[in-house]
Amino acid sequence: MGDYQTTEAHRVRQVPKRAVYDRETVHAILDAGYVAHVAFAADAGPVALPLFYVRDGDAVLFHGSRKSRFMRLLGGGAPVCFTVTHVDGLVLARSAFHHSMNYRSVMAHGVPEVVAETEKARALSLFTARVRQGRPQETRPANAQETKATQILRLPLVEVAAKVRTGGPLDDPEDMDLPVWAGVVPMAMTFGEPVRDIAAVPAE
Repeated sequence: MGDYQTTEAHRVRQVPKRAVYDRETVHAILDAGYVAHVAFAADAGPVALPLFYVRDGDAVLFHGSRKSRFMRLLGGGAPVCFTVTHVDGLVLARSAFHHSMNYRSVMAHGVPEVVAETEKARALSLFTARVRQGRPQETRPANAQETKATQILRLPLVEVAAKVRTGGPLDDPEDMDLPVWAGVVPMAMTFGEPVRDIAAVPAE
């Protein structure tokens, strides 16, 4: 799939050996997530909002009320920093200083674009499918009023980098004989048993 040609200004500088720029890795990290944090500068100061998102090829989509202040700001050309992070494990070292986490993360910078009205139906279907595969075919699609009330933004994946840590603790040689447990405590997101909406149960 090739690497993203991220410019020097947005390449990973802290522990660069953990940086990844290939599309396959970036896309896999994005496709495994549901919540991104979108940071931008507002009049009152910096803001970072947690938002549901979906990847659409070499772009990510997120949406909100077209009347909201932040959607008007971002749709008007404000630059953003878009981040997604998965924590895969707690890394427990023999020294407090070397404790860490195993993680997969993506950071993208750019200026969002407003998705045209003619593209909204397809974009909204992508959001619904991200909730659950096949869901767009099961549910009522957004009506004209709902579609009009929603603004969808597209952030092209151009200035983008992934960063990944795996493996165990990196203790100092002189600490290796300390009688302290060291290793990795895995973490993973799981889904529970679905709970039916009581309103959907037919009355007897």
